[in-house]
Amino acid sequence: MRAQWGGLGAARPGKPQPRSYRKMVCLPATPLALRRRLGLWLLVGLCLSAGYALEKKVIKGKVGEKVGLPCCYEIPSSESLQNYRVYWQKNTTDVVLAYAEGKMISTPKNRTEMNETNLTLWISPVKILDSGPYQCVVQRLPRSLPSSFVVCDESVTLFVTADFTEPNITTEVSTDSCELTEMVVRCSSHGGFPKPKISGTLNNVSVVWNASWVSKSSLSPYNVTGTLWLNVTEDISITCSIENDGFSKSTSLFLKKTNECVVPTVPPPYHVITASTIIMIFFIVAITLTARYLRRHVRSRRRKPQDTVEEDVKEYHICRFPILGIPRCSPHRLLYSNAYCVDPLALWKGMTAAENSA
Repeated sequence: MRAQWGGLGAARPGKPQPRSYRKMVCLPATPLALRRRLGLWLLVGLCLSAGYALEKKVIKGKVGEKVGLPCCYEIPSSESLQNYRVYWQKNTTDVVLAYAEGKMISTPKNRTEMNETNLTLWISPVKILDSGPYQCVVQRLPRSLPSSFVVCDESVTLFVTADFTEPNITTEVSTDSCELTEMVVRCSSHGGFPKPKISGTLNNVSVVWNASWVSKSSLSPYNVTGTLWLNVTEDISITCSIENDGFSKSTSLFLKKTNECVVPTVPPPYHVITASTIIMIFFIVAITLTARYLRRHVRSRRRKPQDTVEEDVKEYHICRFPILGIPRCSPHRLLYSNAYCVDPLALWKGMTAAENSA
């Protein structure tokens, strides 16, 4: 029975097993998988090391500072620069510095120098235009060999940044009423690099600015301006932040809503102004004439005699019987009367009767 012979791979009694089958059973089944796993881990390690190396080759600096770009080779203490040829070049074609047998063989670029031991390229003061890839090439010049050979050839990238100015917040009121105030808020900053990001808050709530950037070229400083349109009904606090390359600058502004409601006065029409002016002129003229009249009247009163009896006595002519229509009068002193001629006899009788009755 097969069940008595044992499981898979057991030798059948009384019958020898072929050698090929014996070898197939005895060989391990895992070397290929192990090789694949080892290769995968090696690839991951190479990628990580390559990424780390690339990260190390990016040098950052700020405008105005002194920046050093490291080379991939350092001359041993037992040797000197005379045994090497060193090239520092930018963008693969623009030579910055070059040394051969310890002597400079190129005109150095402005603001650059090289350390003769570790071959570091120093730039001071650095500018935005200095940004870009740099390459360090080192060749050894052995005396026993007919030609030189390269011992180092690697690149390093310089990234230059510039700080932005402190953000400046300005406001402009477009409409102001008792209920609300419409205004335009602007936040601006300039002179920075690279292109920044503008953000902010309104009463501790994030807001999105309508941002615009201005730059002359890809390697020129930026000017940034953010704009907000607000309907202000209460006191507000505004914060503006400018961020670039991990650096941030912020400014805050507090705006107070005034509760005073002033209704603007409407100027009167032109015809009303004209009529009012004419009335004022007539009024002034009337006052002036009245004052002059009163002054003259007072002066004339001062010139009259003080005796009231004599004031009422005037000299009249007593009319007699007219002859041929021409009255003949003789002067007599009589009391004042509205009549042109007074009969003296009748006047005397009237005065006597008045005295008797008294």
